[in-house]
Amino acid sequence: MKYRIAAYISGSGSNLKAILDYSLQKKISSEVVVVIANKDAKGLEYPASLGIETAVIPRKEMPRKEFVEKQIGLLEKHKVDLIVLAGYIKKLPKEITDKFKNRIINIHPALLPKFGGKGMYGMNVHRAVIEAKEKYSGPTIHFVDDIYDNGEILLQKKVEISENDTPESLQKKVLELEHIVYPEAIKLLEERRVN
Repeated sequence: MKYRIAAYISGSGSNLKAILDYSLQKKISSEVVVVIANKDAKGLEYPASLGIETAVIPRKEMPRKEFVEKQIGLLEKHKVDLIVLAGYIKKLPKEITDKFKNRIINIHPALLPKFGGKGMYGMNVHRAVIEAKEKYSGPTIHFVDDIYDNGEILLQKKVEISENDTPESLQKKVLELEHIVYPEAIKLLEERRVN
């Protein structure tokens, strides 16, 4: 199965870049056809340089109805069949999670179900993991539903936490793994090795 992917980002887009590179190298057959951001994010530059349509759709600057319609319009225009949240820190509207049920995946920088939920993103997660004196952390790819970090887990990879690790050093370790695991998860979906 080859997916037409819409990627959602909020920041530098390093996970998106990893997915795009895997696609360009034919390590996955799916392709990113549109990138949507909630703000003018640095991560829009790379896909734009590849000729991929990018859009900034900020929730605060428009009525909710328009916010939802703009996204759905782009998803339909590009015949998207898989949404990949690659560092998108906003919750998707219910209209989109309903329309793309079981076709939205997210990456989380900890081993869910631990250290998930509202407010658990970025350095907050790594700080919480270190403070809890966990032995392992690592990225989780999961399906998205209406609750933060709740959907079925698709793939996880562990990294050992050393006693010298700081939230910053742990973030770096986990991020390196994220760039490998996210394209792997898409490959699993392509090969239909998951439901």
